Amino acid sequence: MSCSVARALEWGTVSSSSAATGLSPIAEAAPLSLCAREPHVPADRLVAEMVPPPRFDSVRFATYLPDPNQPSQTEAVHVLGAFAAGLGGAQATGAGKRKLFGFGKAPKKAPAGPRGVYLDGGYGVGKTHLLASLWHATPAEPELKAFGTFVELTNLVGALGFQKTVQTLSGHRLLCIDEFELDDPGDTVLVSTLLGKLVDAGVALAATSNTLPGKLGEGRFAAADFLREIQGLSARFRPLRIDGEDYRHRGLPEAPAPFSDEQVTKAAYATPGASLDDFPHLLDHLARVHPSRYGALTDGLRAVCLTDVQPVPDQSTALRLVVLADRLYDREVPVLASGMPFDSLFSEEMLNGGYRKKYFRAISRLTALARDAKGLVEGV
Repeated sequence: MSCSVARALEWGTVSSSSAATGLSPIAEAAPLSLCAREPHVPADRLVAEMVPPPRFDSVRFATYLPDPNQPSQTEAVHVLGAFAAGLGGAQATGAGKRKLFGFGKAPKKAPAGPRGVYLDGGYGVGKTHLLASLWHATPAEPELKAFGTFVELTNLVGALGFQKTVQTLSGHRLLCIDEFELDDPGDTVLVSTLLGKLVDAGVALAATSNTLPGKLGEGRFAAADFLREIQGLSARFRPLRIDGEDYRHRGLPEAPAPFSDEQVTKAAYATPGASLDDFPHLLDHLARVHPSRYGALTDGLRAVCLTDVQPVPDQSTALRLVVLADRLYDREVPVLASGMPFDSLFSEEMLNGGYRKKYFRAISRLTALARDAKGLVEGV
């Protein structure tokens, strides 16, 4: 019997009969469990949820605080504000929404010239804040604007099919793509082709991607890489460099150390709407849920409590965890954990490999959510 199960039995939070099952006893006894959820998300929800996540509901250009030592940040606010204002006269009929499951008249062709902006910068310089601000500032009804991560966009294509995705989005005035990723050549070609169709339909584009912390001058992903990979679309984008350091670490304390199994479990039972799962069991469960459903997996959660956090065993598991971390961060769900600290999740080989941008992003975001969770153990 594991220590966490033994403690749960001692506290009276799990029965001996449940300990005999093949499931995680702590997760089974918890008020909520991610491992017990198997959400099924209809295609129309995937489309309707292509808006800035809750964390960015209220952000605007006016709420972005440029670093006075980084003039590129102030410039970005001005350029994006002008870009949003210029979309007021864009051709967008909303036909894409009406054609979700049918065909209709094709929208007009886009005018010549740049119809997109690409925000090039490191982690935590506020690119997503600015991208969401652009979405909010663009003078169009919400149903004529779409906002999603690169992964969410590829998931949408997987759910609807390529042609229906083109039909759905072609009537939009603006498509914002956060965390554009080029580590999968197949997905890159897919999205590049999709964007070409949308640009031809008159849709304006905006995209972000990440560079590596501490690698802004050498070996980093940069605007040239992005423009090369999207091939014929490069002339449609204006690269906009945003310099600066990760705001999540500006003047903030170091990430809190993991708590004990006892603290995490007691906090889960004391927090209405919290989930409690054994980390290895959660990783196994994620393999059975499509990543497009990870947002629905977190519906209604006030906190995620995890026991026995360990380094992830392989790259496929690590990439699924990255998607979950993104969805939790978007929804501002604090994460309380025992076991290993979050900066020990990924091996050195992973952090030096082709998906390193994703892993550094996940570490940064989980660390921020761990800080948010510190209050859950107070008074417990």
